[in-house]
Order: sequence, then structure tokens, then C-alpha cells
Amino acid sequence: MDLIGERWSLLIVRELLLGPRRFGEIRGALEGLSANILTQRLEGLEKGGILRRRQLPSPVNAQVYELTRWGAQLEEPIFALSRWAAGSPAHDVTLPLSNGAFMLSLKTMIARDKARGMSVDLGFRVGGEPFRAHILDGGLVIERRDPAGADVVFEGVPTPLAATFYGPLPLTESIREGRVSVTGDLALGQRFVDLFGLPKFENDCPAEAK
Repeated sequence: MDLIGERWSLLIVRELLLGPRRFGEIRGALEGLSANILTQRLEGLEKGGILRRRQLPSPVNAQVYELTRWGAQLEEPIFALSRWAAGSPAHDVTLPLSNGAFMLSLKTMIARDKARGMSVDLGFRVGGEPFRAHILDGGLVIERRDPAGADVVFEGVPTPLAATFYGPLPLTESIREGRVSVTGDLALGQRFVDLFGLPKFENDCPAEAK
């Protein structure tokens, strides 16, 4: 908790799990985070060895923040917390998500047993931001790059996209309702959407030590 217990710290780390981001990109993804607090958290995470600053070469000449190798090991704890929180009876799927948070939710919640052996080149445009993904050994590998040419491309904004992937409706109905637009192999897209769902809340009795 001394390392990552401050408010916003884990969310900042989450935004860096898919690669380096500029200060403005991090702040833009986290609604309600002030520039002053973001500066403080970045300084603290850098001091703790969790992230580092790097200057991009010309012609970009921009400063970005990226996770250190040790900081990147927070991926599994963050995913474990996400899976646990998804089972909350108070879980609200209508709350806003950043583009990266939606993509990471797919990486977190994919049904690995069902996905294993499935081969698909996936593209996404989430809130206008490009992503490319493929399934490897049942898990989802995601990069920030152009989705053009993928077998199937999903496009939309995070909250309606989340309703598409975690809701009960078939993909064709989500398309008809305007939650998502899909190009490419629609049947393959439905197979991919079927790999996702929210856990059912079960709290019939208190946990007991065994």
C-alpha cells in the first residue's frame, strides 16, 4: 500500500499497461484527475521504481511515461482485482470507461478455456483510438496500432461496447441498436463476443476458513 495505495495510482498504472502514454493522454483517460494530482502521483510512482519518464526522439520530441519491467508485473494483481470487482452486486456497467480500460477488460475477462485454439486477427477503434489484438494460448494480446485488414473490426465508444460484450444480446442486435459497428467476418465476431460475460454474484453465506 505504501507503493501503490494512493488514490489514482493503480488507475495510472492501468493506463500504462498497453504501452507508454503522454501526460495529457493519461489525464484525458481518467475523468476527474487534476493535473496537480497526476503530477504528484507520477512523481511518486517514478520514485518507487514503478514507472519512468522517457523522451521520444525527433520528430515527435515528446515526453512519455512507461512502466518499468518491475512495474509491469502489476498487470496480474490489477487483473485479479478487476475480476473480483466484476462480481460485486453494486457493479455498474454504465459507468464511463477509458478506451484502454475497455480493452484491458477484454484481456481480463476472456474465457481462456473457450478461447484456447481459436485463431483470429482482431481490430478495434475504441473512442477513435486504434487497437489490434490476437488470441494466444487462450489469452488476448493487445497492441495500439491500426486495425485495418483485421478479420473483424469492432468500432464504438467504451460504455456501449462494454454492453455489447458483457450484455445478453446477440451481436446483430447490438449493431442494430447502434452500440457497435462491425466490419469483416460477422460470424467470427459473434464467436469472439461469446467469450465474454460477467461473473454471477454469489454471497449466500460468509466465507469460512478451511
